[in-house]
Amino acid sequence: MQKLFNVMSVASFVMSAGMVTGSVLLYTRIPSLTKRYVSELKLEMTQMVSDMLPMKVDKAMPPMPQTTGLPVPVKSPF
Repeated sequence: MQKLFNVMSVASFVMSAGMVTGSVLLYTRIPSLTKRYVSELKLEMTQMVSDMLPMKVDKAMPPMPQTTGLPVPVKSPF
């Protein structure tokens, strides 16, 4: 019976050590994981906006003038 308890305690220790090790690894890698995902999201959003932007700009821009008028006179402050 003592051997069973010893095996169970060793298994419990190994599981606890694994949980602690996994937690430490996860918490140390969270900043790099979030930075990577945020940079990927920024890249994807930039591509989506740049794909949508030319259509919106073309619709909003008035036509370019073909001719120009006389220059506007500027009064000298002196």
